[in-house]
Amino acid sequence: MSETKCVYLFREGNATMKGLLGGKGANLCEMTNIGLPVPAGFTITTESCNEYSKTGEWPAGLWEQTLSALADVEKDMGKKLGDAANPLLISVRSGAKFSMPGMMDTVLNLGLNEETLKGIVAATGNERFAYDAYRRFLMMFSDIVLSEDFPKLKKHSFEVIFDKLKEQKGAKVDTEVDAEGLKKLCEQYKVYFKEAAGRDFPTDPKEQLKLAITAVFKSWNNERAVIYRNRERIAHDLGTAVNIQAMVFGNMGDDCGTGVAFTRNAATGDNKLFGEFLKNAQGEDVVAGVRTPEPIDQLENEFPDIYNEFAAIAQRLEDHYREMQDIEFTIEKGRLFILQCRAGKRTGVAAVKIAVEMVGEGRITKEEALTRVPPEALEQLLNPRIKNTGNAKPIATGMNAGPGGASGKVALDSKTAIAMAAAGDTVILVRKETNPDDLGGMLASKGVLTQLGGRTSHAALVARQYGIPTICGCGALKIDDAARSFTVNGVTVKEGEVVTIDGTLGLVYNVELGTEPATMTGDFGTFMGWADEYRKLGVRANADTPEHAADAIKLGGEGIGLCRTEHMFLGSERVPFVRNMILAENETVRDEALAKLLPMQRADFVGIFKVMGGRPVTVRLIDPPLHEFLPGLVELEVEVCKMECANPNDPALAEKKKLLAAVHDMHEQNPMLGLRGCRLSIYFPGIVKMQVAAIIGAACEVKKSGMDVHPEIMIPLISTVNELTYIKAQLEEVAKATMAAEGVEVDYMFGTMIEIPRAALTADEIAKEAQFFSFGTNDLTQMGYGISRDDAGKFLPLYIEKQIFKNDPTETIDQKGIGRLMQICVEDARKVNPTIKLGICGEHGGEPDSVKFCHKLGLNYVSCSPRRIPVARLAAAQAVIEEMGKGVQRDK
Repeated sequence: MSETKCVYLFREGNATMKGLLGGKGANLCEMTNIGLPVPAGFTITTESCNEYSKTGEWPAGLWEQTLSALADVEKDMGKKLGDAANPLLISVRSGAKFSMPGMMDTVLNLGLNEETLKGIVAATGNERFAYDAYRRFLMMFSDIVLSEDFPKLKKHSFEVIFDKLKEQKGAKVDTEVDAEGLKKLCEQYKVYFKEAAGRDFPTDPKEQLKLAITAVFKSWNNERAVIYRNRERIAHDLGTAVNIQAMVFGNMGDDCGTGVAFTRNAATGDNKLFGEFLKNAQGEDVVAGVRTPEPIDQLENEFPDIYNEFAAIAQRLEDHYREMQDIEFTIEKGRLFILQCRAGKRTGVAAVKIAVEMVGEGRITKEEALTRVPPEALEQLLNPRIKNTGNAKPIATGMNAGPGGASGKVALDSKTAIAMAAAGDTVILVRKETNPDDLGGMLASKGVLTQLGGRTSHAALVARQYGIPTICGCGALKIDDAARSFTVNGVTVKEGEVVTIDGTLGLVYNVELGTEPATMTGDFGTFMGWADEYRKLGVRANADTPEHAADAIKLGGEGIGLCRTEHMFLGSERVPFVRNMILAENETVRDEALAKLLPMQRADFVGIFKVMGGRPVTVRLIDPPLHEFLPGLVELEVEVCKMECANPNDPALAEKKKLLAAVHDMHEQNPMLGLRGCRLSIYFPGIVKMQVAAIIGAACEVKKSGMDVHPEIMIPLISTVNELTYIKAQLEEVAKATMAAEGVEVDYMFGTMIEIPRAALTADEIAKEAQFFSFGTNDLTQMGYGISRDDAGKFLPLYIEKQIFKNDPTETIDQKGIGRLMQICVEDARKVNPTIKLGICGEHGGEPDSVKFCHKLGLNYVSCSPRRIPVARLAAAQAVIEEMGKGVQRDK
């Protein structure tokens, strides 16, 4: 049986081998083969890492293949690892299939010991350079390779020693320490190493190499790498390659240097070299920020010939890969070396600009352009962003529920938030959780922070709809209502003090940080036009007001897929009528209250229908339990108790007790599975009859003005066809009576929301009575999984971390489970009703992978928050292109 090939020399691989050699290794091979100045080296495969991760042992033959490849590099470079006279020094770097910058480990200057150090001094005539490389190696090897077993060997401990020596020498920066000082430092490092590890520093270069390779294997599963892969949805079974490469040195003097550059501006997309470099430095100095680098333009002044050579190579790499490149380089004694290239990370703004310009330059096709931009990156074009965190450190993290950044004064309840905003303050609403009553406070606030809830909790749903930067599920947050403050991780913030939240990253700061507005460019319109040329899925918006409907149209919305009528009950002038309706002692009193609400609801729909200009509008009849429109039970009990203690004869007490009795009567142990949705329509039919009269009446009014109208009336929470049949029959009568009274016929339809598993499984019955289905995947997911979306923030992060769940099912559709329910529903519905319209209106409707799944299922449309419409449009286009096989695999 032949031995598995575990090691590839750079000349043996190419750019197509990213899965086996990692992105870095494959690109090093590619650059070598096109004749660029790449130091010699080889790559250990990702399969070898996976084998080590499973067994804790190296694959058979790996060490022998490594030594064989090392001998080839030694021959190429004319140097030998461990040779005292002419030593070879090497780097050992990680490199996964998808770029994970800074997440795994690197060791530089490997091969140094007291003997090879002499050889370096003799070869270079530069004692300071040699000891600078040695002190770096002693610290880096100790930290990266051995600190897991010996925690005192962390980098910080060595930095403390260096700082003391610099203080003694009167040196402000590393480069001011002379050769004698660095020699002393190396001795101090070795003494400290022995104290911390109980042994001498490893001096055998081959032992150093074996330990370093093992450390890189292990780094695939370090905490930050796992967190990064979870966030970027990179599979955990890919493994990292290990790249071993001859060292070249940028720290041998003033004719040396190192840097990182992008072939185009990674922030703006401008077609100009963008990057930084440092003279007399190694690459880690640029990345770690231990010295302030110079802009890449300065390289032209310092080394004009080198700059011209580098600019030509940069252009050649961009031409070769037909993609913006991130390039690491080193200058050794006036000679340029390219150490790495990869597709450059970029902002959403830059991604769109680069894609559009590269199509214009004839480098890539429209299909490639559309698949190169991550759909979620488009949200960056719409949200204000934190400008610069400077030295600010986050005090807490939570779920990034509503993208964008905001600073403001803390308000601990909605009433205070509204009052503070009215007084001219910018406000961050901080709550244990939010409910519909908090809508006013949320709208008055620039940002929302909650202790409980997840990405589909109330706070998150409203945040995305209204574009409010929001962090949910910040479990460390402890609110003290009595003290009017909150504490998080030992930091106490009082109401009225300023905090900043970064809803894009889920970070909380206790200082004010500036924001900058989103940038929209002409390229954005061009790019989205291309997306619309390819996509087959319609894209609608979840919108409840004319203003949000208008926003949706501006962003390319083709209709409203979810208009939540309950939000229309929350205005201050309406709440009294809503409460009178709920608390009515008989139907006559309830009908009187509903009659007062009818013209208000009708006016709401008139406004929305006019803005939508003939586009379809799906209106969901009232869904939440009625108690959500009343004061909270505990809050009311406390208020009654205080009133009784203060003045038992207070005339207002009787009314308050009456209200408390009603709230008690409506209290449910599990209200989200209680009297809500279609059950409420059957229990209190007057509410939905009023709503349908308002919808059809508004449609008639708008049609009379000469505008086409297409209302789609959605009955929520159906579990059996009998519920739909019963309610629909009553509402059809209302619709016909309203049209007769108005003297106008409108094109309307009745449908239902598929959010209960039983409804999905009996779609063949329900579809006979419905003209459309809309999947409410928020509830379908929580009922399918048996989880509460408002409480899942407590355990879902742990499930993701432990890989119990690969992805958060409240964030992206679980295609195997919930997706199977949807597939059954779609197939069974179309068998009995081939013309039925099928869509989705849960928050998954704006999540790229879920959108692509909806395309695969053959839905007619997706519906999402207005600000996610561009995301859905692009994801829908990518789904078509991926089916065609014309796209490109997008780097993570």
